Amino acid sequence: MIRDDIKTATVQAMKGGDKDRTATLRQIAAKIKDRDIEMRTSEKQVDDDELVTGVLQKMAKQRRESIEMYESGGRTELAEKEKAELAVIEEFLPQMMSEEEVKAAIQTIKAETGASGMKDMGAVMGELKKRHGAVLDGKMASGLVKQSLS
Repeated sequence: MIRDDIKTATVQAMKGGDKDRTATLRQIAAKIKDRDIEMRTSEKQVDDDELVTGVLQKMAKQRRESIEMYESGGRTELAEKEKAELAVIEEFLPQMMSEEEVKAAIQTIKAETGASGMKDMGAVMGELKKRHGAVLDGKMASGLVKQSLS
């Protein structure tokens, strides 16, 4: 389980004296714990790895956006810090689908649902996320679905 891998990596980083890595791993653990607390009141049951992956994807997306903003603002030292955190987060993310795999999945879903125009984009994206949510780059998928349906 991803959660156990993160705990093990945290202990190793602490023993190794890697303060930056330890801090990032603790941030991840805190976000996961926050999500666990949110899920206590939810009726919906989510697979543990799926929950952890969702948290990691959100954290990675935040880091990428921050890197972009820092670099455009000329704050390279802050961008480097975010890049280091992103590298740690990405270690625990499952391998994302390639562009070709996403295109193939979109074609399959289009064929199954009979989607033909932009009005069907929500249905295609919903099904795509349902089937491949944990390993899908939403931004890339959205662009490919638009391109496919237009």
